[in-house]
Amino acid sequence: MKKVILAGIILVLALSLAACGSGSGSGSSNKVETVTIGSKNFTESLILGEMYADALENAGYKVNRKLNLGGTLVAHQSLVDGQIDMYPEYTGTGLLNILKRDKATDADEVYDTVSRAYKDKWNLVWLEPTQANDSQGLAVTKTVSDKYNIHTYSDLAKAAPNIRFAATPEFNERPDGLKGLQEAYGGFKFKSNKLFDYGIKYNVLLQGKEDATVAFTTDGQLTDKNLVLLEDDKHFYPPYYVCPVIRNSVIKKDPKVADIINKVSAELDSKVMQELNAKVDIDKQKYQQVAKDFLVEHDLIKG
Repeated sequence: MKKVILAGIILVLALSLAACGSGSGSGSSNKVETVTIGSKNFTESLILGEMYADALENAGYKVNRKLNLGGTLVAHQSLVDGQIDMYPEYTGTGLLNILKRDKATDADEVYDTVSRAYKDKWNLVWLEPTQANDSQGLAVTKTVSDKYNIHTYSDLAKAAPNIRFAATPEFNERPDGLKGLQEAYGGFKFKSNKLFDYGIKYNVLLQGKEDATVAFTTDGQLTDKNLVLLEDDKHFYPPYYVCPVIRNSVIKKDPKVADIINKVSAELDSKVMQELNAKVDIDKQKYQQVAKDFLVEHDLIKG
């Protein structure tokens, strides 16, 4: 009888241990061990890619960095081909450059469109968008803004005969450049219109040689208090909100990856990205350090 009881106890213990082992193994198999993060080849994308990579590493994931891949098409194809698992993209870029859809100006509509299309076509998922909108824009000096009361595109269109404009290559001829603005707003007949390289367009404004120029709304140079970013009051440009795009297979296996990435995205807006870009492009800090410092400051990773 004692042998039977002892055998029963051993059996119960064995089953308990097996159940524990099964639960542990199941949890382990559901975790993605390595996540490959990509980025495009410019400052903002590098900072974003590094932040997402740091956040995942802090949570115990192994991260393979493939940053600085190149332009939009290279990064997108790398994701489709499985060479990377995720990279930061822009809603407007997905809509216009990848999907080749017509322009839309409502942020929610653009996000919904790219989300559905990417999932249907490539089984890719757009995670939660940030509040950082890196759209095309226009900027003027504060002196000119104050003198002519220029705060919106409509204001600039009317004041254009008094304004010296610093254009960038192709801007004057592109449908989403000067020609498009003239059709949407009227006016925009500048006193002078000269071409400048992207790298010096803000310098000529700050030196007083020109009055207005083309901008991207998260440019680090816009942190300078002597520059004013104008409001696109007729919503000519589509929204370009930063949003990570990830392979569905990754978050289907391990939803925690999406949770970690979304927590980082929740801290980002246009002003924040201007400041982060400025630290790299103007203050010449390393993007890796800028990304880490931001995450530590916002308690997203340990210092």
